[in-house]
Amino acid sequence: MLFALLIGLVAIGPACSDESTPGPRPAPSSTLKLATWNMEWLIAPNVLRGLREHCAPDGSRIGGNDRRIPCDIAATYDRSTSDFRALARYAKQLNADVIALQEVDAASAAALVFPGYKFCFTGRRHVQNNGFAIRDGLPYRCEADLMSISIGDSVRRGAQMTLFPGDPREIRLLSVHLKSGCNRDALNSGRKACREFSRQVAPLETWIDSQARAGKRFALLGDFNRNLLRDLGRPRSADGQSLQLWSEIDDGDPPEADLVNAAQDQRFENCSPLAHYSSYIDYIVLSRTLGRRVVPGSFGRVIYRVGDARHMKLSDHCPVSVTIGY
Repeated sequence: MLFALLIGLVAIGPACSDESTPGPRPAPSSTLKLATWNMEWLIAPNVLRGLREHCAPDGSRIGGNDRRIPCDIAATYDRSTSDFRALARYAKQLNADVIALQEVDAASAAALVFPGYKFCFTGRRHVQNNGFAIRDGLPYRCEADLMSISIGDSVRRGAQMTLFPGDPREIRLLSVHLKSGCNRDALNSGRKACREFSRQVAPLETWIDSQARAGKRFALLGDFNRNLLRDLGRPRSADGQSLQLWSEIDDGDPPEADLVNAAQDQRFENCSPLAHYSSYIDYIVLSRTLGRRVVPGSFGRVIYRVGDARHMKLSDHCPVSVTIGY
């Protein structure tokens, strides 16, 4: 009953809503808390039950336009009311103004974790979509999906939105979930995952440079599936092949593309004491102007309780956040 009630509160319509939706305005503030959170196959329970009937056997290829999920996911990611309540509790603890989301089916699932927020999501039929949760009352506009990083819709599209559209405070935001499997290797290593990842580099840089040339303040947030803090060295080989992502996109040309990684010089923390990862792959990357407005000491990560991590279906990622002045 809880799920039906919550889902019923989500407006049925396109993947994006816009800033025209009436609602109470937040109290005036000079700061903005940005976050990113990969929510690991977040699907509304009633939707998951329907998808389970036609799940894809292990090893099957699922295209971007396929409305199917792997059978092992169908069997293990049926989140209970308690699971969603726990996720919503961590979302409340996060208390961010804008959260870039990854691996979320649609607003119907996100609303179970972020009640009272508005949403923008990409329009793939596939259940893994990128998007944003926006605190109710903040002016925003959902933008068209960034198709160029999806490699022919075979991997996730970029979700774009504009915060404070038409206002001097305007900020362009992009939520990404890049190809997995090439965390540290050089992009010309010959591995299939790295070849696919390398195809996302140029369109990502094009997006950055276009915002910078237009004089926009901007941020990229999401699951980069790569350790950007070690992604240093020459961006390209002698024959022009991509070697690294970070050194390619952080070139300062145009000047606003002199990027700031909010995790730079920050201590890495696992999502719970039960996890054994060694580096971040979820990042908030800011344009030069926004990077200069980071509130000192505001970088943070929400850590799961041991009992929750052990007994509940949360996510293998947890939120990272930073506060900026605007």
